[in-house]
Amino acid sequence: MHPKTLTLCFAALLASACLGQQGGQAGEPPAGAPVTATQQDSAPKLTPEQLAEIQKILEERALKQTEAIRRAELEGVQTRLGDIGRFRGARGNVLQGIGLIVGLNGTGDSKSTPWTSTLISNVLSRWGTAVDARQVQAKNIATVLVTAEMPAFVAPGTKIDVTVSSNGDAKSLEGGVLMPTVLTSMTDPDTVLATAYGSVSIGGFNASSGGSGVRKNHPNVGIVAAGATVERSVPTQILFQGGVMYFDLDTPDFSTAERATEALKSAYPELTVETVDGATIKLTLPQGKSPTEVAQRVELTQVFANTPASVVVNERTGTIVVGGNVRLGPAVIAHGSLEVRIATDYVVSQPAPFSNGETVVVAVPQVDAQESPAQTAVVAPTATLDDLAKILQTMRVTARDMIAILMALQKQGALKARIVVQ
Repeated sequence: MHPKTLTLCFAALLASACLGQQGGQAGEPPAGAPVTATQQDSAPKLTPEQLAEIQKILEERALKQTEAIRRAELEGVQTRLGDIGRFRGARGNVLQGIGLIVGLNGTGDSKSTPWTSTLISNVLSRWGTAVDARQVQAKNIATVLVTAEMPAFVAPGTKIDVTVSSNGDAKSLEGGVLMPTVLTSMTDPDTVLATAYGSVSIGGFNASSGGSGVRKNHPNVGIVAAGATVERSVPTQILFQGGVMYFDLDTPDFSTAERATEALKSAYPELTVETVDGATIKLTLPQGKSPTEVAQRVELTQVFANTPASVVVNERTGTIVVGGNVRLGPAVIAHGSLEVRIATDYVVSQPAPFSNGETVVVAVPQVDAQESPAQTAVVAPTATLDDLAKILQTMRVTARDMIAILMALQKQGALKARIVVQ
């Protein structure tokens, strides 16, 4: 193609003038937009041959995109092994503790939470001040559950985030400060693994007055960024007896496990690699080989991860996520909706002047039903994900209707995928 023609083609592509997507011909502005003389003079004038060349470029681009989608459905999506799995033993540990938040602006626990006064009394007695728990009435204190996740391999002195959650009747934790709190593991409550302290951030507010109020986010849960200091690390074992390491996939899949095994054998022939099951890959290290070096090389290995044929739906939010390997069998979809509206009008009957009658209010219900005509779509055999998207887009159904259609297709047997309802 001539350079000048190619320049005009790309200019037309950027302007979307020759695609017909905005209802006009080449060089025309969008519908309803004012056209100035400058725009008319600067609009590219394309010949039919140039338009045909642009259409050919677009068709080739769409064909390549379709081929890439089909190839990804068959071969999987290329990714790092470290992004879809982990080594056995390299896991985090959940820490927990009970703490006190002070400095609240009258939004703390009331007398209905008796353990708050008991805890603050115990804290004060530690410093030589004996206080009767029944006399504690301060509302600037709240009892919270403190939780955190300590990653694997962390060393003493490392800072981690903690989450504080009110377990009383506090109205808000805004502006509070978490007093020093010890954190232990779920299995050994006597061993202190971290200590937490710091200002609480709730990322919102809760204000009320005179029976009305406004709230942003959830004011009874907050975080203390880098608020916990690791005091003792948890021993982590990734190399087992016989110089064996196990790599576990987050989502078990035999195809992905076999592809990973073949990729590791090809990249690192000095390792003995075998697939144990759909989730575990066993690696036997030669004598003197560092497990951290092997772990680093394994995590960087590129592998084609299989995409499961599944549909995830959430009826509460109307969210639908369809996997790339979803296929449809022959089916006919007919969808219509019935809308019923029930309203009530009130008629007031006023008695004549100087009569002994009373004013009467009569409720008159009104019922209106409207049913839209059914929309019908035919699904061809082995229809793909993009075919399904085009069908549902053409039918112009809502998200909840789409969920109902997908469930009906699976029950009928035309949807060749698993539906996961959240």
